[in-house]
Amino acid sequence: MLDLPDHETLYAALTARDARFEGRAFVGVITTGIFCRLTCPARKPRPENCRWFASPADALAQGFRPCMRCHPTGSEADRIIADLAPRLQAQPERNWTEADLAALGYDPSTVRRAFRRHFGQSFLQMSRAARLRSGLKTMTKGSPMIEAQLDAGFDSASGFRAAFQRLFGHPPHEWRGPADLRADWIDTPLGGMIAIADDEALHLLEFIDRKALPQGLRKLSVLVGGRIGLGRTGLHDRTEAELRDYFAGRNQLFSLPVRLHGTEFQNLVWRALQQIPAGETRSYAQLATAIGKPTAIRAVARANATNRLALVVPCHRVIGADGTLTGYAGGLWRKERLIAAEQAYGGSDTGHLDLSGVDGGRASL
Repeated sequence: MLDLPDHETLYAALTARDARFEGRAFVGVITTGIFCRLTCPARKPRPENCRWFASPADALAQGFRPCMRCHPTGSEADRIIADLAPRLQAQPERNWTEADLAALGYDPSTVRRAFRRHFGQSFLQMSRAARLRSGLKTMTKGSPMIEAQLDAGFDSASGFRAAFQRLFGHPPHEWRGPADLRADWIDTPLGGMIAIADDEALHLLEFIDRKALPQGLRKLSVLVGGRIGLGRTGLHDRTEAELRDYFAGRNQLFSLPVRLHGTEFQNLVWRALQQIPAGETRSYAQLATAIGKPTAIRAVARANATNRLALVVPCHRVIGADGTLTGYAGGLWRKERLIAAEQAYGGSDTGHLDLSGVDGGRASL
């Protein structure tokens, strides 16, 4: 899904200087031997003279030289990310500090801005999430709290519990007993996600850095009587497999059984969202008309914002009436990449989820 689109799509993006492809695609011009960003202000080449690359390294390997106007080999922010992101991946349990960044020769504020622009969160926020994930996995296996704490890289049990409670809305010890719903972490190309499921259906799927995630988890816990614990079910494995196929561009449709925790109106909106094929978008007004309530545009927008099943209920496919991207709880940068990627490969197998027979519930999440 996140691979290069076809030649026609890329050339149209080049001529339009489409910023959505910034960092995702580069063009090499065979008549000059130079490669550029798609947003380069230089005169555009003829389509037959273009060669497309997913990274500057690919273009350099083919003998192209970087453009002196758009500097496609990267800015300072690109170099920071290229250095620090692999370090974080190699040592997810490390307790990174601003002093560590300074010791590597980086200004912490510059690092913070670079990561927020690229990932929607700071380097230290990503570090804390990685450590929490490590501790979560340890606890899921039934290990003692102190072992989970050490695996997560926290200096104290109180620090781990505080971070855990900020994220999930519950102290860790409340998530270890018998439970009907289980919570686990799933990695995706756009960041970690929390999936909550039982043996029958998926109840929640959210990006880990969503600000409203703790509140959503607390509400879900109230709705199900606190019956949420750490662990994994067959639905988690199935969700992870379908997400992997989705991001690989092998399947645009999710066939996961879901449990909608919303009012009658919210459930109506969420089902309508699932009627939007991959590669297409709708405005809030169009969505309101589709459910037979053309004047309920604001209510539709609120229902869209309260969706707790990211990607499976594709609220990212709703945009402003003027075609601009509007708020997305998972981050506008994710919305931009999801829409661009779906449009790049959409049209070959579009459709919607079959929600017939799904218990929509009544309580508002």
